[in-house]
Amino acid sequence: MKKICLYFQVHQPYRLSTYRFFDIGAHDNYFDDYANRYIMQQVAEKCYIPANEVLLSLIKKYGAEFKIGFSISGIALEQFEKYAPRVLKSFQKLAETGSVEFLSETWAHSLISLRDSKEFEEQVKMHSKKIRELFGQKPKCFRNTELIYSNDIGDRVLAMGYDTMLTEGAKHILGWKSPNRLYCSASNPKLKLLLKNFRLSDDIAFRFSEKTWNEWPLTADKFISWIELTDQKDEVVNLFMDYETFGEHQWAETGIFGFLKAFPSRAIEKAGMRFMTPSDVSKELQPVSQLNVPYPVSWADEERDITAWLGNELQDEAFNSLCELEGKILRTKDKKLLDNWRYLQTSDHFYYMCTKWFSDGDVHKYFNPYNSPYDAFINYMNVLSDLIIRTDRALEAKPKRKRKVAGTGK
Repeated sequence: MKKICLYFQVHQPYRLSTYRFFDIGAHDNYFDDYANRYIMQQVAEKCYIPANEVLLSLIKKYGAEFKIGFSISGIALEQFEKYAPRVLKSFQKLAETGSVEFLSETWAHSLISLRDSKEFEEQVKMHSKKIRELFGQKPKCFRNTELIYSNDIGDRVLAMGYDTMLTEGAKHILGWKSPNRLYCSASNPKLKLLLKNFRLSDDIAFRFSEKTWNEWPLTADKFISWIELTDQKDEVVNLFMDYETFGEHQWAETGIFGFLKAFPSRAIEKAGMRFMTPSDVSKELQPVSQLNVPYPVSWADEERDITAWLGNELQDEAFNSLCELEGKILRTKDKKLLDNWRYLQTSDHFYYMCTKWFSDGDVHKYFNPYNSPYDAFINYMNVLSDLIIRTDRALEAKPKRKRKVAGTGK
């Protein structure tokens, strides 16, 4: 019996305001509250609410035969609470069924795991705590931002208490191996790895409504037949995708919600397949091999590396400048400064600065507010410059400890 692990990523960034050079030092209104509220509420009506209703109906119908996984970034959860509480309640209803697993990730959908920083661990703790508060679950599996993984990152995730991690089934890592198996880390075999089947996942996420695609239209029966054609030794097909695929990237008019409802139904009833959470897969299966990943991999572009976010001088300068601010930010003990610094870590900001072309880019440009990567860089650096100024001012305003004079006791 083929097993399917259906997992969804839910994320919305805090989008920056248009912040000009002459705004530096004048005000700290870095984020576009109107755009953030509007887009969150728009996506809620087009995607989150109707998609959650479909999944809830499937869980009620099939019980333990249909299970799914989610990771929701901390800043998306914040925005649910501020702008779309109905969405949060709908996710809580899913949590109450016992058929939905919520994974851990970085709070700010951050790239901070690429730096040797305690901030990575701190954000993971923050996120895990919020998942427990909202959904009554202690996360067992970890999904890093943009599915970024390496041996070093895996070691740190294992040290934080997670024994399973999701990442990309990159060809240059797998070689001849199949993504449809459970693997483990070569540097520490205690960490199990679930790998995204990017071809089948992308058939839904990117190609579903593409009429020039030679497999269009994609039906539930056709998709199931592709899963059945995988090697008989394959144990699990991991379908990982953005939740915004349903209703936002692929509009309702394309039939995507009909597919979301029909695919699990036909897979269970016709093909006898079982849907499992990432934790269930990790418990039930044994790793077939170790994977050595010395350099970070991700879901993006043909290279499946991190150059979509950190691949040019603009991105590197912005990211390095941000990370160099960490020590000062922490010394201020100012919550607003710390929150703003974390919001600026979100991977979306660096993606907007990407200067290379790749096929997956159209989906991520959907809400891109900038005309060019250079506009994105200038706007970001203006904001960061002001944050640096305000951080320095906060440190200067802190009372300094008096030094004791030797031999006086004073």
